[in-house]
Amino acid sequence: MDNRQAIGSWLSGPRAAAEEMGADFGYRGERLGLPQEGPGSIAPLGRRFGALFIDWTLCLVIAYGLIAPGDQTRAGNWAIVVLFVLSVLTVGTIGSTPGKRLLGLRVISVDGERLPFLRVWLRSMLLCLAIPALIWDRDGRGLHDRLSRAVQVRSG
Repeated sequence: MDNRQAIGSWLSGPRAAAEEMGADFGYRGERLGLPQEGPGSIAPLGRRFGALFIDWTLCLVIAYGLIAPGDQTRAGNWAIVVLFVLSVLTVGTIGSTPGKRLLGLRVISVDGERLPFLRVWLRSMLLCLAIPALIWDRDGRGLHDRLSRAVQVRSG
């Protein structure tokens, strides 16, 4: 092997090196039986972060306006509780938070059905802990989605 080729695979990362050796990773969501593009396909990370930003802003406004007026620190702490309640109520009933709804996303079970309440509760709790949401698999699902057997998809 040429040294330049070894350096190139090192710089490209382990996935590129594995693909060069013949590994086929497929597209995100293929292992879950989801389409590659369009409705029902894996939600893009940018939209998911955008939805979370919208939801977090909404939760901060609610916490600051209704629970801890005039105290930004307390409002920030209460916003996590508001996010949990918002997530459980909205994902548990309509399958998406306000931010996800605005950006055309929804949360479903990996079998394509509505996510049962206990799994919505687990997913919301893990999301509020933040760490599980920052660990992704090759389909782009966070640990909170994997543990609750959920997937975020495009709704339309």
